[in-house]
Amino acid sequence: MSEVIGIKTKEGVFDLCTSKELGIVGDEILFDNSFESLSIIRHSCAHLMAQAIKSLYPSAKFFVGPVVDEGFYYDFEVEEKISEEDLAKIEAKMKELAKSGFEITKVTLPREEVIAKFKDDDLKMAVISRIDSPNLSIYSQGDFEDLCRGPHLPNTKFLHSFKLTKIAGAYLGGDEKAKMLTRIYGIAFADKESLKQYLFQLEEAKKRDHRKLGVELGLFTFDESVGAGLPIWLPKGARLRRTLEGLLTRAHIIRYYEPVRGPELLKSDLWKVSGHYANYGENMYFTQIDEVEYGMKPMNCVGHIKVYQSSIRSYRELPLRFYEYGVVHRHEKSGVLHGLLRVREFTQDDAHIFCKPDQIRSEVVSIVKFAQKIMDAFGFSYEMEISTRPEKSIGDEKIWDISTEALKDALNLCGIQYGIDEGGGAFYGPKIDIKITDAIGRKWQCGTIQIDMNLPERFELSYIDEDNASKRPVMIHRAILGSFERFIAILIEHFGGELPFFVSPTQVILIPISQAQNAYAEELRDKMLHLGAYAEILNKNETLSKRVRTAEKQRVPMIIVLGEKELESKVLPIRDRREKSQYELSEGEFLKMIETKMKEVSF
Repeated sequence: MSEVIGIKTKEGVFDLCTSKELGIVGDEILFDNSFESLSIIRHSCAHLMAQAIKSLYPSAKFFVGPVVDEGFYYDFEVEEKISEEDLAKIEAKMKELAKSGFEITKVTLPREEVIAKFKDDDLKMAVISRIDSPNLSIYSQGDFEDLCRGPHLPNTKFLHSFKLTKIAGAYLGGDEKAKMLTRIYGIAFADKESLKQYLFQLEEAKKRDHRKLGVELGLFTFDESVGAGLPIWLPKGARLRRTLEGLLTRAHIIRYYEPVRGPELLKSDLWKVSGHYANYGENMYFTQIDEVEYGMKPMNCVGHIKVYQSSIRSYRELPLRFYEYGVVHRHEKSGVLHGLLRVREFTQDDAHIFCKPDQIRSEVVSIVKFAQKIMDAFGFSYEMEISTRPEKSIGDEKIWDISTEALKDALNLCGIQYGIDEGGGAFYGPKIDIKITDAIGRKWQCGTIQIDMNLPERFELSYIDEDNASKRPVMIHRAILGSFERFIAILIEHFGGELPFFVSPTQVILIPISQAQNAYAEELRDKMLHLGAYAEILNKNETLSKRVRTAEKQRVPMIIVLGEKELESKVLPIRDRREKSQYELSEGEFLKMIETKMKEVSF
């Protein structure tokens, strides 16, 4: 029998659910901002929102209202048109209902009785069809009731720190062929201070939105005539990508990685061998060539496997490290596309390492140190998590144990504290996930290190061991940035567009006061280009103050205004926007500083 869980408030402890229902073990949950407590608070708040909607729009019918990473939402159908402006009205009604102190009660009924009760409500029937249980529970508060597993707070009066955040459309059950419902999102906390902090973060996130800044800074764009989720890189954005690629390329070379390149289109037979066709086919694009089916690659693994198979391999060659900035395509649904964070075409900083089982630990240590170097270069705080063997898995248990211990040993050797996601590994091997925290406290999943025993088995990979026997290599999948698109989006939002000097698409903007200084500005720009830095010249027929404002909006690290004095003295007045200071340097000193800054960061 499961232990009873309670939630402790100032008024006492209320028994709400069993540990089996909530998925945890313990005897009470404090009314705070812990994960367990927030799950109950936000689920209760979702029902409070539904109660308010039903009160304001009596025709409303409700589908589901789950807790999600960004708070909670409810999907519902209503005759009236609800817009963003109506959220304040719904929120006010929620506050009114919460203060009324409705007791929240639960009743469990036989499935047949629940079906009879809601037979005229198609959305309720859709919910019931998704629940495989002889008994169903209903939660009630005031004149509102809904099917729900729970748990909930005992009374609406405990809900006081919440905010509705946005409204959107959502297909019934996520099925694009089903009807469209209205979805309202909200957030809730145990106290007002936490809500205030969250809303501040939300405002900061809006200011830092990479979609807005990307357009303002001329980095990238999207065009519906090209297609959704297919970014177009403008010159400045392409310069940023090129710089990242260059830094990574040098880092790969000194770590003895070999560049390779696989085709973007491969016969479907290969995707069937790899398992992608059966398990990932709905996310892939397929086409016919000469009556043979081909699939666009969603991952680079198979191409790298073919590189490995291009020659008979000896244990003396291992480990083999292949890297590729591989363009991949995935069939993402329109509703989940989000700037550069979720696209249909992206480029992974992908690598695959083929090694012996006893080389796993040293290879993972090397990858972790590589990742640390990159994260430190950008000033990211980060954490790592190991996911272990799930119930459904393949491969020899001994190799699983070796692999998992190798991941743990590697992180311990690198002095990294890590979490364990028990049973969260892929079916083919354990993994490390790298999560970074940005300037406003948001966590982002970036890199991953995965041990794979599945693909070497499926493709019958082998190497000749020292005893002249054929052995199976282990394959390590490794991406540190994850993808250039996603990482650049995170960089833009982390720095609010004020990118570090060494990756900034434009390091300096030169502003000649008059045409007399144009030639000198061009001379300085050319000298900077030879140092690997980039300068733009703003010499349009506009006032000086307007050109300075334009330069400031571009968020470049440095601005230099060139007048007659600078032309004669070759002493440059530098507005350093990163250091928030102004100073003068001779041309020689300035160029030396630029050269140093461009070389001071390496991966």
